[in-house]
Amino acid sequence: MSRAVVLGGGFAGVLASAVLARHADEVVVVEGDRYPSGPRPRRGLPQSHHSHVLVAGGARALETLLPGTVGALLAHGAHLRGLPGDALILTADGWFRRMRTDAHLISCTRGLLDEVVRRRALASGTVAVWEDTRALGLLGDAARVGGVSVSRRGAPPETVRADLVVDATGRRSASPRWLAEIGVRDVEETTVATGLAYATRLYRAPAGLAAATPAIMLHPGPGPGRPARGATLFPVEDGRWVVTLTGTRGGEPPTDERGFAAFARALRDPLVADLMAEATPLGLIRPYRDTVNRRRFFERARLPAGFAVIGDAAVAVNPVHSHGMSVAARCALRLDEELTRHGGIGPALFPGLQSALAAEAEQSWRMAVEADGEQADIGTGRDGAPRREPNAFEREIRTRLAQAKLSSPRIAAGLFAAQTLLSDDTATDRPEIARVLSGRPEPLLTSEEAIGQYPGLAAWLRSRLTAATP
Repeated sequence: MSRAVVLGGGFAGVLASAVLARHADEVVVVEGDRYPSGPRPRRGLPQSHHSHVLVAGGARALETLLPGTVGALLAHGAHLRGLPGDALILTADGWFRRMRTDAHLISCTRGLLDEVVRRRALASGTVAVWEDTRALGLLGDAARVGGVSVSRRGAPPETVRADLVVDATGRRSASPRWLAEIGVRDVEETTVATGLAYATRLYRAPAGLAAATPAIMLHPGPGPGRPARGATLFPVEDGRWVVTLTGTRGGEPPTDERGFAAFARALRDPLVADLMAEATPLGLIRPYRDTVNRRRFFERARLPAGFAVIGDAAVAVNPVHSHGMSVAARCALRLDEELTRHGGIGPALFPGLQSALAAEAEQSWRMAVEADGEQADIGTGRDGAPRREPNAFEREIRTRLAQAKLSSPRIAAGLFAAQTLLSDDTATDRPEIARVLSGRPEPLLTSEEAIGQYPGLAAWLRSRLTAATP
């Protein structure tokens, strides 16, 4: 009889347990909280009230693991938005033109996502979930983990033997300490600060606008010496929007009613502020500050056999990049592939398992660190000195490159494929850029033109302005 124990019953842990149920005789999930009844925020999840999306690569992995899950999410009100075909995106350089690519995202509340995935993953009844149970530490030594010590509902500690223990406890994982307690040397860790804070609120969308609203992303623009500020608005189930305002040090979004609205109004474009003003607020404005990129290199340590780490417990990127759940799904799929390739839980599985899981998070980590490093350098060079202002020729080249990126379907397809984890090829399509630059460049869109690509939204905004005119 083989047994696997998964520490953490969130998104990553539930998917890992569904995979392990195919390869082990018994699977136990150790969850410190109790699951809510229905699609509501989970008490022990700090980000449960904030925006969550599955990008295309993660959605594909989820569908492979649990066929029919994406359809179930959409049937319960989740929204699929193509990128940038169903999204209004304002970058530092300008607005994207509306065009079709394979890239997309699925937006819904975290409560709905967890509820649908959990029910489907645990539907067979072969996974035992121990709620209100706290993991206390690992059993074994530096060569082999043989189980965990847990405390169920405040009861005295008890031992749970296992052939494989998987840590899926997220950013607050205690695995480095647990490993040290059984003789494993320090796990290398690196962090990349973002200086980013954000605040989120749910809204009831105006009648007739909820389903047709594109995803809206207002990225920070160039502003030497000023904090970077932005916003996103995603449609979610039940005719609601989830609005998130972001800002770096010195420009953190406020959490009071007036300050939140004023922050949105002061952004580069007033679109999100206009939509907020006509929507009905639902609940509190909720801040979040733990946006540091953190990676624990378990794959570089001499991990004992019978132990692995998955999801945010190993690699956690700034949540603004929307990769966390998608990477977790890809890691769970890779876990299934490794178990199948090595014939299940056994000695052949352990030596390369953590490296295989880490490889699934590599692209997300690399892109997040690069993007956040550039954001931190706004107004300064890499050495911290003030940036040199570009000359006329450099400004012209920058403008032409922006026009190529924002208007070429081929370039956009490659860009969004990488950002949504459909492709790990982040190289620039140089031939296509050269082709676009050699021709007559398309002018950058004005805000009115960008919004006009979505007739329903544009008509609604015109009616609002007409009604406001005396």
